[in-house]
Amino acid sequence: DIDVPGGICFKESDTLTAGDGVTHFDVDGLGKIGIGICYDIRFPEFAMLLTQHFDCKILIFPGAFNLTTGPAHWELLQRARAVDGQCYVMTASPARTSPPNDDDETDTKSKYPHYSAWGHSTVVSPWGEVIATCDEDPAMVVTDLDMSKVDEMRMAIPTMKQKRNDLYRLVDG
Repeated sequence: DIDVPGGICFKESDTLTAGDGVTHFDVDGLGKIGIGICYDIRFPEFAMLLTQHFDCKILIFPGAFNLTTGPAHWELLQRARAVDGQCYVMTASPARTSPPNDDDETDTKSKYPHYSAWGHSTVVSPWGEVIATCDEDPAMVVTDLDMSKVDEMRMAIPTMKQKRNDLYRLVDG
């Protein structure tokens, strides 16, 4: 749920219920992949749980940031999670649609009024570089992933081995 003054108020909790677990799976040739949803990308702890406890090398976040949070946070959060987790981050967003015409009263009467997604599906490398993206129009993002870059990054900057567990610790559950 968000309520940005001068921006947007959106209460996902009116229609969605939080899950009760963490989702990850193995893919031959890629390794473990972790899945979150839109709002999950805002929590570095969630990404750390997937990358450090479950050794995920790719995190996927389908999401629909809006026109207030999208320009400010969508790419920034993807790049941050990629660097935090030293992994690839892939996001998929719906394309943006135009609001209905002013003379179309059905949208204002609906429980679910028109929602404009930011768009910009993206793939980010473990170094935090955007390696593939699109804009808000309908598109498909396709790129090759060099999975050796994940191990290379984790060896070059071994933050997972340098955690100060005497001061702080990630606990799943």
